[in-house]
Order: sequence, then C-alpha cells, then structure tokens
Amino acid sequence: MSGHSRKEDEVRRMLDLPHPKVPVDLTARASAHGARLLNRRRTWRLLLWLLVTVAVVAFTVWASAAEPWTVPPSDLTPPLEGW
Repeated sequence: MSGHSRKEDEVRRMLDLPHPKVPVDLTARASAHGARLLNRRRTWRLLLWLLVTVAVVAFTVWASAAEPWTVPPSDLTPPLEGW
C-alpha cells in the first residue's frame, strides 16, 4: 500500500464522520465583526492623516516664523583697522 492511498483513506475516514452544526447566526456575527474591523481601520487611517496634516501645518508655521534657511546674524563684529 503506497503512502498516497493511505492518506486518501485517512481523509475519507475523516469525511465520513458527522459534520459539526454551524450556528444559525454565524453570517450575521461574521458580518458585524468585519464591519467593526473596517470601521477601526478607517478610524486609524483618519487619525493618521490628521496627525500628518497637523505635523505639516506645525512645521510650516515654525519654518515661516524661524526662517531656518537664513544665515543667523553674527555675534562678533569685525575688527576695526586703519582708523
């Protein structure tokens, strides 16, 4: 007897057993669970976009006030020579 037919016999025996009963409300519960997951993902995505938007606005306000692209004024004055 080959290994392949032994596996087939085992599968046939498993399929001959009585099948468990499926709950009547399984579809409704699965749909409700899926809807909750989608709402949760949508909420997290919205919060992430809100956080990114707030960060971009905060950076823009800071950059326009601090002007980090300009050279800061020197604290030292050049020496006066030739007076």
